[in-house]
Amino acid sequence: MKSNFDINNLVRLNVKTMKPYSSARDEFKDFDTANMIFLDANENPFENGVNRYPDPQQTSLKSVLAKKKNIETNQILLGNGSDEVLDLLFRAFCEPKIDNVITLPPTYGMYGVLANINAVENKEIVLSDDFQPQIEKIMAAVNENTKMIFLCSPNNPTGNSFSDESVAYLLQNFKGLIVIDEAYIDFSKKESWINELDEYPNLVITQTLSKAYGLAGIRLGICYGSSEVIAVLNKIKPPYNVNELSQKRALDRLASPDQIKSEINSIIAQRIDLLNALLDVKFVEKIYPSEANFILVKVDDANKRYADLIVRGIVIRNRTTQPLCNNTLRLTVGTEVENQKLIAALKEIN
Repeated sequence: MKSNFDINNLVRLNVKTMKPYSSARDEFKDFDTANMIFLDANENPFENGVNRYPDPQQTSLKSVLAKKKNIETNQILLGNGSDEVLDLLFRAFCEPKIDNVITLPPTYGMYGVLANINAVENKEIVLSDDFQPQIEKIMAAVNENTKMIFLCSPNNPTGNSFSDESVAYLLQNFKGLIVIDEAYIDFSKKESWINELDEYPNLVITQTLSKAYGLAGIRLGICYGSSEVIAVLNKIKPPYNVNELSQKRALDRLASPDQIKSEINSIIAQRIDLLNALLDVKFVEKIYPSEANFILVKVDDANKRYADLIVRGIVIRNRTTQPLCNNTLRLTVGTEVENQKLIAALKEIN
């Protein structure tokens, strides 16, 4: 454990002292007991598959994830999408109108939105020209009220991963939480930082089932961290934040690892084909390397090219307003057929 990290210095005072809400299913935790009569939660008694409240701690799902990631279940928090997980981090560790966080644009926009919602200052330290963290500037921006630094790696919208050296330096020298958003890690050759959880007590990792696992519609986000960090988040999370249908669908999907791996491999192969095809698109001026399921490209006129594709029935993302992203478009890797239609449309545009 690092001597310069103490979670008690980070947790908001009201969260430290609060007594968490205890739901009916928190008080009765044996979900495998058959033939019990449940008259504790004011539920409709007529069975239809979802008339009972879900397991508030998602025990079965956490057990599967813990085995898959080789960690303990008390190092996992599940949320209604990664956005809820990120919001809980703000609410647990950042005092409104006092504390601040650091983000590294261009990056995922919800970090800034959540900072605003929670009345927390967001110090933006723009990435370097090669889309890497500027460590000296980041550390210079840190003060006694800096609670978290957000790193999205692979980064959205740039598609690249941050260097291991930069991440390790921040973990070793910042006294607050380093939150690494690994929404796209399954498409990268880099190892997840989850393997370093026991080394760094200030490391928090968020992942999702929305990308590689193809479950964007069930809204299930995952937070991995020390048991101490997860215990704080569990204290303030809504009692039944992940519904029964989402838990079951996630368990079903996780039971098909070969299918998941096949789809990931297909997306990576299609990413390579799409990268090669983009070389022949005349108005594409630069293609950025990608370790995600999307590609960022610089074009002559992003607003025009976005509109050109819309009228051809293809929706992409215009990122031209983001720092370092002037006249860029973000292209999600689709199926082979979708990608072929995209390339055909790009090549026919004048």
